[in-house]
Amino acid sequence: MTADALPAPGATPVFRRAIGQQLLVAATMGVSLTALYMFNGLVESVRVDLNLTDFDLSLVQGVAVAIPLALCGIPVGLLVDRANRMRVLIAMTLLWVVAAVATAWAPNLPLLFWARVAAATAGSAMLTTAVSLASDLSPPEHRGQAMQVINLGKLLGSTAALPVGALLLGLFAAGHLLPGDLGTPWRAAHIALAAFGVALSVILLFLREPARHEVKAGPGAPLKTVLMELWVRRAWLGPLMVGQVGILMADAAATIWATPLLSRLFGLNPMQFAIWLAAAGLLAGVVGSILGGWAADAGLRSGRRGGIMLGAVIASAVAIPAGLFPLLPGPASFLAALTVLLFCGTVASIALMAVIGAGLPNETRGLAFGSFLAVGGLIGFGVTPSLVVIVSGWMGGPHQLAPALALVGTVISALAFGAFVLAMRRTPMEIGEA
Repeated sequence: MTADALPAPGATPVFRRAIGQQLLVAATMGVSLTALYMFNGLVESVRVDLNLTDFDLSLVQGVAVAIPLALCGIPVGLLVDRANRMRVLIAMTLLWVVAAVATAWAPNLPLLFWARVAAATAGSAMLTTAVSLASDLSPPEHRGQAMQVINLGKLLGSTAALPVGALLLGLFAAGHLLPGDLGTPWRAAHIALAAFGVALSVILLFLREPARHEVKAGPGAPLKTVLMELWVRRAWLGPLMVGQVGILMADAAATIWATPLLSRLFGLNPMQFAIWLAAAGLLAGVVGSILGGWAADAGLRSGRRGGIMLGAVIASAVAIPAGLFPLLPGPASFLAALTVLLFCGTVASIALMAVIGAGLPNETRGLAFGSFLAVGGLIGFGVTPSLVVIVSGWMGGPHQLAPALALVGTVISALAFGAFVLAMRRTPMEIGEA
């Protein structure tokens, strides 16, 4: 048996029979993201109530989210590989509940900052846990569809954050307030969501931890053994990480700078393009998740080397010309190309999750995904936005932001395409025979 050949999977669950638990896991993870991002829609009320500056808000909305991605990805991955994952899911649900309550009670910036760190920690940890659980709630030939369910939960949870926040804010602003200091509508909104989280955690108590499949060294294996299992697969895991980080960089840069470019290039105000941007992200996420899951499963069943990666290779190739969206002449073509770019990123991310779920031993999946999350989050959100500004400076100044974004996006997408092709060629045949 080669390093990449996994033991026979045994009695893995039928995908149709486990879909209920899959949906509940995806919904639980999605609600944690609703709790995390709902704050962004209420931030103006928070600013006025706590007398915060814009710099204070940048710390709460940016740094507080980046810290858990960078520092907790690998430790959480190791925990998921070794512990009862349903208990981890319940613990992280309770963590974001505590974070929501702490946010509601926060009298000043320091407590608010650490409350948002806790919320971001729970959200990122639940995503890693959900990916691991989905792998064991489905047979290898349906791992793409399993990851499709998880990604749709992630997408819908994030998308629902602003409408849910607005609904709760309006409800409590109309006079339906909680007593005492929590009578402030934005505080009451967080308490209401926390109460929902408590109810959700009670439901999770009735779910059983699924059996781990495709185990090689076992969940109790020493860390050195687990790291070695990843190291011997570095020939294809390395390019896979480079490709995924590249796609994330291009998407992060595009979503961050699309809003100011729509205003600067076409004279639009946020009310004129906010709905279209949201619709573009939702369309790209839903369609990309569905087609990405189908492509990963079809590629795996084909038996060809790296077939599970074919969707990522095609998507990254399409992303290269789509990265030129800042240079297009009108807002309609701008938004259409941006949607294609985000669609390609979703397809590639589904392929990544499917490869981890079908191609790695069980005891390494959490660590692998946590590592991708940590590195991708740090570089994608911590480096890329500033990189675009630096390139625009080299090209002549702020008025060159559009060509700078196009240059960064296309070059990074081209590098991601090359990395995915290399990973596909080096992916062992055993993954296609799972």
